[in-house]
Amino acid sequence: MSGRARLALSAYAATLLAAGALIPLVEGVGWLVQAAVLLGVQSGVGALARRVPLARTLTVAAQALVTLVLLTLVFARDHALLGVLPGPQAVMRLGELLVAGGEDVGTFSAPAPLTDGIKLMVVGGVILIGLVVDAMAVTFRSAAPAGLPLLALYSVAAGLSDGGAGWVWFLLAASGYLLLLLAEGRDRLSQWGRVFGGASRTKGGLADGLSGTGGGSSPVRTGRRIGVLALGIALVAPLALPALDSGLLGGNGPGNGKGSGGGTISAVNPLVSLQNNLNQPENREVMTYRSNIENPQNLYLRILALDEFNGSEWRSSTRRLTDVPDRLPQPAGLGGDVSVTEVRTNISASRSYQQTYLPLPYPASEVRVGGRWRFEPEGRTLVGDDGQTTRGAQYEVGSLVVEPTAQQLAAAGSPPEELFREYTQLPGSLPEVVAETAAQVTEGSANAYEQAVKLQDWFASEGGFTYDTTVTSGTGSSAIARFLRDKEGFCVHFSFSMAAMARTLGIPARVAVGFTPGTMKSNGAISVGLRDAHAWPELYFEGVGWTRFEPTPSRGSTPSWTRPEVPTDTPSDAAEPSADTSTEPSALPSADDSCPPQLRQEGGCGPSQEAGAAAPTDRGTPLGTVLLVILAAVLVLALPLSPLLWRTRTRNRRLGSGGRTPADAAARTLAAWQEITDTAWDHGIAPDDSLTPRKAAARIVRLGRLDTTAAEAVHRIAGSVEQVLYAPEPRPADGLAEDAAAVGAGLRATAGRGTRLRATLLPRSSVRVVWAVADRRTALAERWAGRAGAGRWTARLRRLTRQHG
Repeated sequence: MSGRARLALSAYAATLLAAGALIPLVEGVGWLVQAAVLLGVQSGVGALARRVPLARTLTVAAQALVTLVLLTLVFARDHALLGVLPGPQAVMRLGELLVAGGEDVGTFSAPAPLTDGIKLMVVGGVILIGLVVDAMAVTFRSAAPAGLPLLALYSVAAGLSDGGAGWVWFLLAASGYLLLLLAEGRDRLSQWGRVFGGASRTKGGLADGLSGTGGGSSPVRTGRRIGVLALGIALVAPLALPALDSGLLGGNGPGNGKGSGGGTISAVNPLVSLQNNLNQPENREVMTYRSNIENPQNLYLRILALDEFNGSEWRSSTRRLTDVPDRLPQPAGLGGDVSVTEVRTNISASRSYQQTYLPLPYPASEVRVGGRWRFEPEGRTLVGDDGQTTRGAQYEVGSLVVEPTAQQLAAAGSPPEELFREYTQLPGSLPEVVAETAAQVTEGSANAYEQAVKLQDWFASEGGFTYDTTVTSGTGSSAIARFLRDKEGFCVHFSFSMAAMARTLGIPARVAVGFTPGTMKSNGAISVGLRDAHAWPELYFEGVGWTRFEPTPSRGSTPSWTRPEVPTDTPSDAAEPSADTSTEPSALPSADDSCPPQLRQEGGCGPSQEAGAAAPTDRGTPLGTVLLVILAAVLVLALPLSPLLWRTRTRNRRLGSGGRTPADAAARTLAAWQEITDTAWDHGIAPDDSLTPRKAAARIVRLGRLDTTAAEAVHRIAGSVEQVLYAPEPRPADGLAEDAAAVGAGLRATAGRGTRLRATLLPRSSVRVVWAVADRRTALAERWAGRAGAGRWTARLRRLTRQHG
């Protein structure tokens, strides 16, 4: 096996070993097998291109083009031209899959299900890294820097995983990199012999050179330094990357929960994904619903509850799963004297919205949904089992509208001891300022209810807080203290801080994550978008149960039981939906009702907005992104074909019909001779300007092994050139285009397959474009700057290209 082939095989193996770090992030390993096959084809194309040989840049371009074709064949075959070629529809399909993959990454936590979008991202990412490694290590013969893309692949995977078996993946990636370095060292030795200056010529000389005692050469020392640096960064970089906890308000999924009563779930910190969705430039719709609730602004769609605070984050405790009962159990702590209305809601999720937890009004009493779903009783949530997600789900929910009075909340008794102990736990790292601030804000309160209302009002309107979704602080103990100091944040900070402060006061608290009610459409349906994502605190009061509060200014709606005047005429009997207009939501979520007085006076709440259609509308990939992808694909396709296109255009111009004057006839003759000279050059016969046309023709016939017809055509055109150059009255020649075509056919007939392929796709005479650019640069330089150095640079470039021609 040659040294370059060994190096290419090592680059292939190193990429696959580094790609192993992605295994913990995705379910199954089938994608890795597919990536290995595609990577092998890509590496094979590079080996063939180097064997031709093609120029280095064209080798990389050929590999990139084949990679695009392979990805089209695997992921967009139905949209490709002839099932293979990446036309505009195929490129759009790949773009849509990448967008969907980004949404899936933001929806699922590791290990994520292998959706088409995620599969394209991981397989395409591995192939892209493989292309870079192969280009650097094999095509450009620089194996040491090729460790940087391998490092990027491992570090991203290690930073996004939860750290499981991290050392195994690191050792695999490091072994692949070292294998690549050793292969390059062996290749260098096979070409140059001893490359270690100062090595002894004795028996142990070479070993001394390798060990460095003899003074390694500069390239080897540089390679060792880069290798050590890359491996060191690989050890440190994952420590600075966040763990992949969740996507858009998602969780770790159902674990191994199968069968009745089996399995557990463990939800996650939604800070990053929730913040990303609140900052989306477009409020893309994720679901629509219709409900017969009297006041839609109170219909929050709840996904899960975060009930455990460990000092670094709020997250959901590990819980047992059961089968979904026909009728969900009575909510914990809800007494019979509290006003309750049962409403029905029909929800339709967009196909672009995928996550494991099913959004439900709280507390749900009945859920009718198809698919594989499990029930978590403590949080009253439904969790997808065995890859089940919300994508395209349509379901009906019966839920309770619980409307306690202020007197009922104020008279709440002591919670159960076990619940009190679990939901008032606080980490020892919580700064004292949190408890001190809570005590100061609630000073003079007669009961837990008054304390909760004072906390809510302090955050929402009286404490001077500013709603800002660009704040980058986290959710741990120090982040809460920083939020109380800076008074800037968004719903996560408000809800997490209020829940922590409530716990310091002995009030059981947790944080719910989901969506605010959304925006009414013209047809009566309500649309929920990405920017409706929200988090709010839930506090427990015995006799009422878990109760929503809203501390975030300008978001959601303030609960009626926290206002000075509490409605007392709420119906207590269940209301069934009907087909008439009375079953539709009767009011928009009111900005006036949900907005604090201070912001309302300043006009900062804004009007409610209506949307258009009732069905979920996925706008798909933005037009700008599609155009950019198409432009990139056109460039990728056009770059390798540009020499062929230029050569074809030049041939047609030279052999085309011109004017009828003697000067035109002379120009046609010289152009035809130039075309024959370049055609011979394309087939490996470099031009020799020192020869006369007759001797140059004889040389082309001899080196090109032309038959009689082609040889006669060459000599006829050469004779016409001599007439033009030396005769007092040149005789015009006929059949120049036919003779030039005969010469080209004769050269192709005697050339090998590789020579013909190169003459077509990468003609040597296309270097004249470079010469033309250099000549123009020289003219401009002399015109504007008067520098003569550009002319010498052009001549040197012309000599170099002719030597390599």
